[in-house]
Amino acid sequence: MTGASFPLFLVAVLVIAAVPGPGIFYVAARTLAGGKADGLASTAGTALGGLVHVMAGAIGVSALILASAELFTALKFLGAIYLVWLGIRTFREADHLLRIKADAAGARRSFGEGVLVEALNPKTAAFFLAFIPQFIDPATANPALPFVALGLISVLLNTSADVIVVLLAQATRTQLESRPHLVRRMRQGSGIFIAGLGVSLALARRPVSS
Repeated sequence: MTGASFPLFLVAVLVIAAVPGPGIFYVAARTLAGGKADGLASTAGTALGGLVHVMAGAIGVSALILASAELFTALKFLGAIYLVWLGIRTFREADHLLRIKADAAGARRSFGEGVLVEALNPKTAAFFLAFIPQFIDPATANPALPFVALGLISVLLNTSADVIVVLLAQATRTQLESRPHLVRRMRQGSGIFIAGLGVSLALARRPVSS
């Protein structure tokens, strides 16, 4: 990178992290459905899933997937089906109000789900491959190293934004915990929203290079 491009990169990533996107909506829905522990575990999981895309992009795997309509479609529908399944399960479990208490098993499950949700999202791969190379000097001997470094910074800032969203969603949830009926409706709504994210992913189109 040049000295002037790094501050520009930071500004761009900060803006992108602050703008609500599928990742923010997902961790907010998980927090509203299962509490802060689930939200933070989901955030950690999506962060790891993001790192998967960073490493895959650095070694060229993501580029291969995006170049193949079949591979992109397969990954897209796997992620979409998984999100829809999570949404349906969250909706069906809305009546189990005692499960809102944090426990290690629930947090572990939320972490694993977060990893899969992000790792199976080809739109994340497309973002990294389209965005990060703009800030890498084409003359760099080993472009994979700055790609990984910038990817790590991007994931870190996105994760920080997700943590803030989790805390805000938990504050909202706390205000409603004295009203079981509203909590149940909130969990059902979260399930519908998560399933909706899956439908949105299923409708995503493969980026076409110019």
